[in-house]
Amino acid sequence: MALAGAVCGAALAALTAVPAQAHQRPQWDVKDTGVQDVRFRGLAAVSRHTAWAAGTGGTVLRTTDGGDTWRAVSPPGAGALEFRDIEAFDARRAVVLAIGEGEASRVYRTDDGGATWTESFRNTDARAFYDCLTFFDRRHGLAMSDPVDGKFRILSTSDGGRSWKVLPDAGMPPAQDGEAGFAASGQCLVSAGPRDVWLATGGAARARVLHSADRGLTWTATDAPVPAGDPARGVFALAFRDRARGLAVGGDYRPGQASPRAAARTADAGRTWRPADRPPAAYRSGVVWLPHSRSAALAVGPTGTDLTTDGGHTWRTVDTGSYDTVDCTPDLTCWAAGEQGRIARLER
Repeated sequence: MALAGAVCGAALAALTAVPAQAHQRPQWDVKDTGVQDVRFRGLAAVSRHTAWAAGTGGTVLRTTDGGDTWRAVSPPGAGALEFRDIEAFDARRAVVLAIGEGEASRVYRTDDGGATWTESFRNTDARAFYDCLTFFDRRHGLAMSDPVDGKFRILSTSDGGRSWKVLPDAGMPPAQDGEAGFAASGQCLVSAGPRDVWLATGGAARARVLHSADRGLTWTATDAPVPAGDPARGVFALAFRDRARGLAVGGDYRPGQASPRAAARTADAGRTWRPADRPPAAYRSGVVWLPHSRSAALAVGPTGTDLTTDGGHTWRTVDTGSYDTVDCTPDLTCWAAGEQGRIARLER
């Protein structure tokens, strides 16, 4: 265990060294998941040994040995579902979100490592489409839907995802025409601390980030300086290292489309956002702060991985592999997942 932690810690240290020699550059070590036809957009990194991934075809995988072996732990009968977000508390307890219109949006919970699952929520409103979920702690969490009756809809749980209720929308500002969340990486709804949560939007005239400081009861909306004005453009992912400092990434998800200004940063809990001085070169769908760092973070997308070591002011490409989502753990381990069954761990 100590050796594995030292290796991952060394990888992160080498990654943030500037400049880095080519032979010293740590790389994503792609693991053999045993599947090639699944796209994993949901990822929950628990430790250097344990991670969960959720994707197409109702697929959920889990590893407890650092990715050497993966166990298929999908909920029975879920083959027609699209899992896009998963939150795990440890190696045994996890909550997974399926997206889609009407009853396709569902939430499942397991307490035994995926041996059994309980369906804890099934959407019965044909107008709702759930995109992402997040947890403040092991009991309190939220899930978000695209606007219903002109406002984003928020689900709340206070028992670890075993039951859910729709929150009143009186404190939610009106949505723009065409505004929605992107279920691209499980990071369109993120939290930091016991009460703060942020929601990323796109598809409308302006990309926005909504913030709540009371677990989703009241929200404020702020424009984000990333590409907008098209259903394919907006903020796709957020990451906050505390309740003040956050990062936003996105752009235009269509292959070959330019995504200038596809990253932004905030130092005041999202009240204001500033564009990156040198953003990633292309659309990015996932972002995460590196463990125990005040200034380093990774962003991933179909065309590569980018690193910032100055809090989101500038980004540089460090890998060209395709990933949709990324997550790191307090024990200095980072994981990434994406298309064609790709799941990787950062190695040196």
